[in-house]
Amino acid sequence: MKGFFDAINERRLDDLHDYMAADVVDHNKIIHGEPDEPGAAFDGIRMQLEAFDPFRIEVEELIEQGDKVVARVTMSGTHSGTHPRMPTPTGKSFQNEAIFVFTVKDGKIGEIRGVSDRLGLFFQLGWDWPEID
Repeated sequence: MKGFFDAINERRLDDLHDYMAADVVDHNKIIHGEPDEPGAAFDGIRMQLEAFDPFRIEVEELIEQGDKVVARVTMSGTHSGTHPRMPTPTGKSFQNEAIFVFTVKDGKIGEIRGVSDRLGLFFQLGWDWPEID
């Protein structure tokens, strides 16, 4: 699992196929605006890296049990690029904690569930909280 995070931190997007199934399902979007179909997590990660440079995920804790891997991480970055949620870069930095639960099948991530301090993220970046339709 550490290789997955290393690939993200090193911006090796082509290597993500080594860690995620082609039809991986991301149940919780990092920030509103990512695509929402099987396999869309690849584009979601790409979008995050385009919007945040530098961007880093520090793994604080990994717990594996059966087909589940839980990662407690600290994410940090600077909003230096565009994102569907906030197309104008703010130049502001953030740091927040997140917990991801990965379901692994045949050695690859098949499902991603996550919770993070989104309110803190939006506050640090100066973003408006999204309206609910």
